[in-house]
Amino acid sequence: MKSDNQTYHHYRLPVPKEFETVFSHFYFAENNSTGPITKTLLPSFQTIMVFNFGTKARLVSSAQSEIEVDKCIVLGPIKSAFEYTLTPGAQILVANFKDDAFYRFFGQAFLSDHLPIHPDEAMEENCFTYLWHQLNDIPNISDKVDCILDFCRPYLKLQDSTSALLANFKDDTLNPIKSIAEETGQTERNVQLMHKKHFGYSAKEVSRYKRFVKAIRQIEQVLLSSKNVDWFEVVDQCGYYDQSQLIHDFKHFINLSPKHFVRFQQDICQASAE
Repeated sequence: MKSDNQTYHHYRLPVPKEFETVFSHFYFAENNSTGPITKTLLPSFQTIMVFNFGTKARLVSSAQSEIEVDKCIVLGPIKSAFEYTLTPGAQILVANFKDDAFYRFFGQAFLSDHLPIHPDEAMEENCFTYLWHQLNDIPNISDKVDCILDFCRPYLKLQDSTSALLANFKDDTLNPIKSIAEETGQTERNVQLMHKKHFGYSAKEVSRYKRFVKAIRQIEQVLLSSKNVDWFEVVDQCGYYDQSQLIHDFKHFINLSPKHFVRFQQDICQASAE
């Protein structure tokens, strides 16, 4: 478990092998302080389901619109960073759907720009309100996760064969749409439409995101070694055309320039060391 000044506790919970194609992980956080705590959620291209068990949490979109989380909401796919605030006494448990799992569960992947809906609105029954009440009576977080997993089993549909190929495509040197279209005898357009329908985003969007994540990881590794970032090296190794394209991606995903991101990271490191 991680904690900030013994008042903010947060940690990730792993997913059993049976559900490794459904959820990437669960995340728990609680605010035991006397004041609100604000954090930034970086883009993940995952759809998330947020359960709130304490005072209301607040989400702030990139357009600065504020959303209160009462019991449970669904957001995603998360394509850009946004802030969330845990008021004193707030306690959240977040389920992170993986790849096409939201489609397998709800039969639709219509969410975009992390606009929220209550999951009951995507189902024919008020089952998630019922689930929240069950979870609220369970004190142990691991037991809450087990309850969610048990609840999911009857609703999950088998993964479509083309979706499985898309989810497991690992060769960054090849175009996944073209390769899978050739392998399955489909048109590229048909595979593109299936990707958008089942995943909630296009293959082109996620390719851009992976390039950005690669740049983030490279920058973080350089900072850990206490060296200065060579931006031309980042551009070259992460597949950017030039530095302006790199800057554009940072602005697009986290609304910060690369240099401001470095400054932000360094501030965190200094605060942690003190």
